[in-house]
Amino acid sequence: MDLSALDAIDVHVHVEQDGHGCYALDQELLDASAAYFKADQDRTPTLERIAAHYRARRTAAVVFTVDAAAATGHPALSSEEIADAAAEHADILIPFGSVDPHAGKAAVARARRLVEQHGVRGFKFHPSLQGFDPNDTAFYPLYEAITEAGVPALFHTGQTGIGAGLPGGRGIKLRHSNPMLIDDVAADFPDLTVILAHPSVPWQDEAISIATHKANVYIDLSGWSPKYFPPQLVRAANGLLRRKVLFGSDYPVITPERWMADFAHLDIKDEVRPLILKENAVRALGLDEKASGRG
Repeated sequence: MDLSALDAIDVHVHVEQDGHGCYALDQELLDASAAYFKADQDRTPTLERIAAHYRARRTAAVVFTVDAAAATGHPALSSEEIADAAAEHADILIPFGSVDPHAGKAAVARARRLVEQHGVRGFKFHPSLQGFDPNDTAFYPLYEAITEAGVPALFHTGQTGIGAGLPGGRGIKLRHSNPMLIDDVAADFPDLTVILAHPSVPWQDEAISIATHKANVYIDLSGWSPKYFPPQLVRAANGLLRRKVLFGSDYPVITPERWMADFAHLDIKDEVRPLILKENAVRALGLDEKASGRG
């Protein structure tokens, strides 16, 4: 990947459809998510369409699915297939893997294979959708494997559009995605790069505190239009956390062009903008080391 050819790096892009026509979520959850985000564009682009969309915008994309088969009963897309297909678009796509934490030792072994055999560059977790408390020590062997692999772990935090507006939220529990649970993980695994995904409403102050306190914790800004960012998050991004916040869109529910258009009007200092859009992600993802051949 030629970093000099990129204007930005989007660290939060969902693959919702595979090459076989299978979807990451069932239709009810897909429709609820689209309604929540008021998304009228293609909700399930293929990996090839994602690559073309981002290449045209000189923006790299971290792509992933979420394996929540145990909690939802819906078959997960294959992280192996996603990573292998992303390798054909290595100029623009950065594959993350997903394993179901409830799979125990099998999840640990699979995480290692995804890195060693399929070139996965990080892992995505969605505690609410996957139905687990991230600070439960039963899952610590999985974090140990990810730490040993030297790749980041990205955790959904805060409320979610998945299940929004449905009776009981389809059983999806928001408390699993309180960032304070991930503070335990960041403290117990200081060599693990942790990314807190999204403005963590209703726990925004907690997320800012964690990212300020823990050198290994970043915040991505996906899932919200910048015009709706909590004011304390904007202040932190301009100040203490200027090197700890990352551009993320949450494509396909929010397009990078919509996010960028609103970000252009956000009260962010000129010298901070390139940090958020690209430079912080280069460091958090270790892309500078990959480019130089050290990683």
